[in-house]
Amino acid sequence: MRRTVLKFSWIIDSLSKWAGALGAAAAVALALLIVYDASMRYIFHEGSVALQELEWHLFDAVFLFGLSYALKHDKHVRVDILYARFSPRTKAYIQIASMLFFVIPLALLIVWFGVDFTLQSYLQHETSPDPGGLCCRYIVKSFIVLAFVLLVLQALSETIKALYRLGELR
Repeated sequence: MRRTVLKFSWIIDSLSKWAGALGAAAAVALALLIVYDASMRYIFHEGSVALQELEWHLFDAVFLFGLSYALKHDKHVRVDILYARFSPRTKAYIQIASMLFFVIPLALLIVWFGVDFTLQSYLQHETSPDPGGLCCRYIVKSFIVLAFVLLVLQALSETIKALYRLGELR
């Protein structure tokens, strides 16, 4: 049982690693796109609404795919002034409680509403309201659902690891 649960945690951690890599690739693409867009606008006086919207979409990908990666690497927001003084056992209990009572319920709520949000966009063939903007808005909206599903999974992984540290899975 313990080995299976830890393997499940390892698989989730691997997914978060890949999500982080995808977010990092989006950050590189975003930087290159901004340089290109700014060059075209200020040197050649040519702008593109679609490119500017694509910049926002890539920024969304950077942020959203970085969520589970940040949780995996413990780089999320926390009151470290207090947390640093706690014992490892207390830290594990706080980790479990925060995942089960805050992160997972909030992320599931966002997934719940995000699925309808994305589906409605798909069914309406939602496009940018700006002339020359991007089509298929449901793609970027689906990033919300995917990112928060990954966050729920990573929160489960963090809970498993905290339980293991407490000796509950030994």
